[in-house]
Amino acid sequence: MYQTRYRKSFFTSFLLGSLCLFIHPGSAQDMPTTTSRHAWRDPFVSEEYKKWLREDVVYIATHQERAEFRNLTSDKQRDEFIIAFWERRNPMLDAAHNPFKEEHYRRLAYANAHFGAGPFAGWKTDRGRIYIIYGPPGSVESHPGFSPPIEIWRYASAEEHGPKLVLTFTDKDGSGDYPLTDEEVNSLPRIRNGQRIYW
Repeated sequence: MYQTRYRKSFFTSFLLGSLCLFIHPGSAQDMPTTTSRHAWRDPFVSEEYKKWLREDVVYIATHQERAEFRNLTSDKQRDEFIIAFWERRNPMLDAAHNPFKEEHYRRLAYANAHFGAGPFAGWKTDRGRIYIIYGPPGSVESHPGFSPPIEIWRYASAEEHGPKLVLTFTDKDGSGDYPLTDEEVNSLPRIRNGQRIYW
């Protein structure tokens, strides 16, 4: 009789515990983890490679490429990955000259030289990001005397947007940053939700 009662109470506890898992299925996912999804597999990877991923190609590397690069375990693998990364984007197949890579670094340098604001490097600002992704606008309309000051960039054609794209940057707080509104950022397919995919 004692064994039967023990079995029943054990079974009841087990059943109730199982039901709790179904009632709160997401709670395990909400718990903090000890490893970041942005962690590097090699804890000794040099700052040079981190900078390449964090700054140089932040707007053009796909999520898959970023994950693959973080999982590499030697400098030789990383160097080979970088060579292949640029080669995949080279419009001149099997040529030493890579106009895509050259144009990308030209845009990056221009963004840093012209769009920096306070402590932020040019590539971190919205104008810098848009310039790096879409290239120079067809025209820029600047209104520094407006309150707040604005800049309007017009692109004659911008891939997913068809014949034209018009973006308004507003210096709301006088920092010189000129951010886009969240709505404008989210309307741009190539940077929506952090998906920064070139071509």
